[in-house]
Amino acid sequence: MLKVLIASCKGGCGKTTLATHLAAHYAVEGKNTVLVDCDRLASSRHWCERRAGLASAVLPIDGTRRNWRERIPSGADCVIVDTPAGASVDDVDGLLDFVDAVLIPVLPSPFDLEACRPFVESIAGLSRIKRGKVVAGLVGNRLRPWTQASQFALEEMRQFALPVIAQLRDTQGYVVATGLGKSLFDYHAEAVRSHQDDWKPLLKWLKKSGA
Repeated sequence: MLKVLIASCKGGCGKTTLATHLAAHYAVEGKNTVLVDCDRLASSRHWCERRAGLASAVLPIDGTRRNWRERIPSGADCVIVDTPAGASVDDVDGLLDFVDAVLIPVLPSPFDLEACRPFVESIAGLSRIKRGKVVAGLVGNRLRPWTQASQFALEEMRQFALPVIAQLRDTQGYVVATGLGKSLFDYHAEAVRSHQDDWKPLLKWLKKSGA
């Protein structure tokens, strides 16, 4: 069973979009996928509800309840855990005995970079991550590669204590798709294929890392 934790110390970084798209990818592949929503706003759970009529539905679980681990079906192939906005290092540490991998989305703005660096350094220093029991990496999110700002941000991210696993470009397609309970992986149009390709390094990393 693949178990991936999505976390960030900063709200508005695209954490839930990352979680829902990762869940959708595995569901579209035919895997029994569970999305645990630990945020009281329940955005991930609402997305799952909108998706319920699709063949590639994703099972939502309320992660704000203490017994949520017990509610994961034994036949689940993938579990994606969406943490609350502004998660603390302790929040992440408390879940490392359960997950295989941690993904931290980072936006290409000076404020986000400044806020996330101490968080990333603390996560990298956690025992299970230092010992390689859990893999962890960064996802550059909402990038505009043709701008100097995004290029500068990527250079900054590469100086962080965890590796940059993937670079996801900015597109309104994410907003439109998630509003419908879908993802870019639910479409086959030429316009979305290049954005789907942005995910390949991340998916390959998860597979190669044994997560």
